[in-house]
Amino acid sequence: MNKNFGPMIPKIIIASLFTFLLIITLLLFLEMREKKELSINHQDVTVNETPQKRFKILHVMSYHSPWQWTDDQFNGFKDALKGLNIEYEIFQMDTKRRSSPEWKLETGKKARDLIDTWKPDLVYTSDDIAQEYVAKYYVNSNIPIVFSAVNADPNEYGFVGSKNITGILEEEHFVESVRLLKEIDPNVKKIAVILDDEPEWKAVVKRMKAKLPELPDIEIINWDIIYSFEEYQNKINGYQDTADALAIIGVSTFKNKKGNNVPFEQVLGWTAKNSNLPDFSFWSTSIPCGTLCAVTISGYEQGFAAGKIARGILMEGRTPSSYPMEPTKKGQPVISLARAKKLGIKIKTSILLSAQIFEKFECERF
Repeated sequence: MNKNFGPMIPKIIIASLFTFLLIITLLLFLEMREKKELSINHQDVTVNETPQKRFKILHVMSYHSPWQWTDDQFNGFKDALKGLNIEYEIFQMDTKRRSSPEWKLETGKKARDLIDTWKPDLVYTSDDIAQEYVAKYYVNSNIPIVFSAVNADPNEYGFVGSKNITGILEEEHFVESVRLLKEIDPNVKKIAVILDDEPEWKAVVKRMKAKLPELPDIEIINWDIIYSFEEYQNKINGYQDTADALAIIGVSTFKNKKGNNVPFEQVLGWTAKNSNLPDFSFWSTSIPCGTLCAVTISGYEQGFAAGKIARGILMEGRTPSSYPMEPTKKGQPVISLARAKKLGIKIKTSILLSAQIFEKFECERF
């Protein structure tokens, strides 16, 4: 044995003990820091998990669901309010399928009764019927109301200058739709406009007439307000020799011989089968049933814009009157390729590339 080895043993033991104590100290320090961080994080979570205020929103829709136009608006509205704690209640006025004055009065009264009993934090009203029979009764009340898809002048409902009502106007893309139609069929010069008896078309016609100077090569040969499906069929048959195209604006309240509303899908399905005239509308719901084309108003965009206003009212405390009543701007070209083929029209690829395309009829059951 090396005679110097013995004295080194105590030094090795001391060094080992020092290292061991250093490790223990470090571990204790890390454990204390972790506990402190956990405590801080727990406090943060506790703050973050404080329940949000729960809002009650009543959606009064003029029409019904499922229906794409109505559903798109509500989906857009809800998306704009994502992340908030909201209880939704939906009231369907169902006036596309039941359009008598008596029904509108009855269902409007029921919607108002629901507002008065449920007492929502905000009411979202879509399309004109809900404004005429519900929202206008609450002008300058304490309940905030946000609307979308209103065709009429908001003055007609007393909304202008009110403290509690605002929203999104629906202004059709008339000039753009006619120009799309003429790109598809350059021979179009004479157009007959078809309307049902919905009151909001008065404002639509006024705007269309105001924009006619932008279409100097177009003549509107008639503005037809039609009440029955039989009358509509006779008009369409008569226009085959006198018009170059049809503007299918409103076809939801035509009555059959029993006095019941004929579904608009049935009206458009019949038109696609029996008319040889190209036609256009302003809504994407018409195109799958055979209307040739439209530069459409986006229901989703209408609802989303209304939802952004509602969010500002609920979360930022803004007053409805601080938001201007204005339309959405974006329009989407939509084309029925199935209808074009039936009419013998070949559409340029450049037009198709910029549009949403429907390659088949989706209302063939009619």
